[in-house]
Amino acid sequence: MNRTARVERTTKESSIVVELNLDGTGRTDISTGVPFYDHMLTALGAHASFDLTVRADGDIEIEAHHTVEDTAIVFGQALGQALGDKKGIRRFGDAYIPMDETLAHAAVDVSGRPYCVHVGEPEHLLHAVIPGSPVRGRGEPGAPYSTVLNRHVFESIALNARIALHVRVLYGRDQHHVTEAEFKAVARALRAAVEPDPRVSGVPSTKGAL
Repeated sequence: MNRTARVERTTKESSIVVELNLDGTGRTDISTGVPFYDHMLTALGAHASFDLTVRADGDIEIEAHHTVEDTAIVFGQALGQALGDKKGIRRFGDAYIPMDETLAHAAVDVSGRPYCVHVGEPEHLLHAVIPGSPVRGRGEPGAPYSTVLNRHVFESIALNARIALHVRVLYGRDQHHVTEAEFKAVARALRAAVEPDPRVSGVPSTKGAL
């Protein structure tokens, strides 16, 4: 079964293209104009073992918010499409990820019932900003990333992929470490949840549908 998707979305604020292969090897090609977000999406693709290509052109001269959230929306839509009828998958997945002083946990249920719980981030992440750096190949500075966007990203993925996603930070301090541990935990949980289960031939639900 070919578990791939290509989704495009254009608004007055952004133009996004996402290509996704759930049965990839972690190859990524990410360009959003927000260097730290590129880093996070690269980590997500690599640790989920998804092949992931993202092209985003948004109004980052105003702020990164639109581009970051819209990219997460399109990634979620691509994930939902690539999952198809969900037959033969494990459905559930979870992962703990340590990163130096931080420990994050994510749990996924490919349930068809979208829900997101995001808890435990240190309070200062509501105001933290990770500076932009020159964007590779664009010859211009990239937009900074406000860590308050983390919640928007995970909510947008969950709602558009129609999955239940729980992300929690057990402890941590550094905004980079906390955010990266969250993204990697989500990646590993997704990898486990979408992986084929050789003992399951149909939809993994007693209802017969997800």
